[in-house]
Amino acid sequence: MPKDSLVEDLERGLTTGHAPFIEEARSRGELYIRQPYELYTAANHESWRILWERIQPRWERYANSRFLQGIQTLQLPPDRIPLLEDVNRILKPQTGFQAKAVSGYVPGVLFFDCLRRREFPTTITIRSASHLDYLPEPDIFHDVAGHVPMHTEKAFADTLVRFGDCARTAVDTTADIRDQNERARRLTSILRAMSRFFWFTVEFGLMRGPRGICAYGSGLLSSYGELRHAIESDEVGRYPFQAEWVINQGSEIDHYQPLLFIVDSFDHLFDLVDQLERWMRDGKLNNVAPGLPQIDERDLRGFLEAAT
Repeated sequence: MPKDSLVEDLERGLTTGHAPFIEEARSRGELYIRQPYELYTAANHESWRILWERIQPRWERYANSRFLQGIQTLQLPPDRIPLLEDVNRILKPQTGFQAKAVSGYVPGVLFFDCLRRREFPTTITIRSASHLDYLPEPDIFHDVAGHVPMHTEKAFADTLVRFGDCARTAVDTTADIRDQNERARRLTSILRAMSRFFWFTVEFGLMRGPRGICAYGSGLLSSYGELRHAIESDEVGRYPFQAEWVINQGSEIDHYQPLLFIVDSFDHLFDLVDQLERWMRDGKLNNVAPGLPQIDERDLRGFLEAAT
């Protein structure tokens, strides 16, 4: 594409980092938005096509069977960005979940409330052709191709709802602490534990399957390079899921994950989130190991205000 045409395409499209529609929505304070499908350009659809075409064989080899069934159930188009209305028309009867278009960052308390309502905050921009391999923020390929097919699996969808319940429990179990500094400290520890748990399951989880270890985490399923690396590389440590380890294990976003955890099934995962909530109520998340991830001040403030 000629340089002038590329600039024009960026200016009028929905390319991550170059989307006036998103910038204007944010300037108005709008978090929940519509998907302005008419604004996608040929280059936007081409990014989706390339991403899909090159990762599809790796899905067949490394993804769990429920993800592959979800891809088929949702009838996601391989050659163009999906219309969320079409996705939701098929998805909602399966598990009650819906993809909900957002303008960007969703504060933690709102994100988990969405999960409780069986709504998944979904980015509508797509990475450019020059940044296909790594993007530090979600895009629609990560959210819809990586996350949403798993939402057709009932046990997994119910697990997301339980994560939402855990967030509400975090608010309830700290609401009566009168010392605000101590309340903030405990919430920070709890949120760090929840974030690590979510990271090593929903985003980067591995599972045992009939063909061996497979991926169910969306961070893996939407990454052409890391998906194979996670399953085959000798540089990755793969261990049976241990909750004590996970909630104290730092997570980093700027490189392939060197450490991953394996669950036995989606029912096993659901039970693990139940255990996480019990530990929260028992105070076992009040003093997890410091370190990454850093808790965003906006997230902490949202949880602190949720009980007021």
